[in-house]
Amino acid sequence: MLSASDVRAAAERIRPYARRTPLFDVKIGDRRVLLKLEYLQRSGSFKLRGALNAMLSKPLDDHIVAASGGNHGLAVATAASLLGVSATVYVPETVPAAKARRIEAAGARLVRHGAAFAEAASAAADAAARPGYRFLHPYDDPAVVAGQGTVAAEIMADAPGVDAIAVAVGGGGLAAGTALSGTGRRVVAVEPEHCCCLHDALAAGEPVDSAVASVAASATGASRVGEVPFAVLSTHDVSSVLVSDEQILRARDRLWEECRIAVEPAAAVPFAAWLAGQVPGDLPCLIVCGANADWAAG
Repeated sequence: MLSASDVRAAAERIRPYARRTPLFDVKIGDRRVLLKLEYLQRSGSFKLRGALNAMLSKPLDDHIVAASGGNHGLAVATAASLLGVSATVYVPETVPAAKARRIEAAGARLVRHGAAFAEAASAAADAAARPGYRFLHPYDDPAVVAGQGTVAAEIMADAPGVDAIAVAVGGGGLAAGTALSGTGRRVVAVEPEHCCCLHDALAAGEPVDSAVASVAASATGASRVGEVPFAVLSTHDVSSVLVSDEQILRARDRLWEECRIAVEPAAAVPFAAWLAGQVPGDLPCLIVCGANADWAAG
């Protein structure tokens, strides 16, 4: 069973390779909020932490195979380059051009396959079924979840007064790692209204298939929450919150107007919930998780 000690071990493993990203203390209107600027992480998102921890937690394989909507693939490509192994990343045909370009620039072989992440993942798993190859799942892997938990561990070390942490949810790895990190703070798991596999799973009592239709789908577009993250999230104090695409885009644009922070829609999902008054606490922290899509204000 995963525990806070796994997060602490992950932090030690990845320390030589991952950046300790800054906290930004900002007042918007009359409300104070902290922003964890994880989009400044190597590879442009928090995903590098989980990829590194998964690769370093066991002897390195000759070749890493991943499936991704973009950010996990770029994290795997970057981690593989840092650790001196080769990587192949399967992406759906709908992958944003900016993310595909960056995956290839990081040194991985890119394979476009299928219309959705599930099809790319199936092809990647088949390709990894050979000696010396390893499939690295983007969120349904204990080592990946523990690695993602290092974001929250840094938040609490740098700002012990934080009383709630809000995160965007795709397959659940970041939310589960945040809950797992042992902070004792409320975790607010935020999803787009029509891309909400965790919300659906919590309502059903188990992971279920969900629709994927959102402006943030390239990063939050898992059709089913992972079994590993769900086991954590269903047994911790986690609030599930939904926001609309319109709220997400307004939040993304306001991050630029207020803070000059330019991120992809998924990274604005927690901010959208905070603007709507759905994140509790006197000093909440929002994880601004990635910036790998080409950006333009709405």
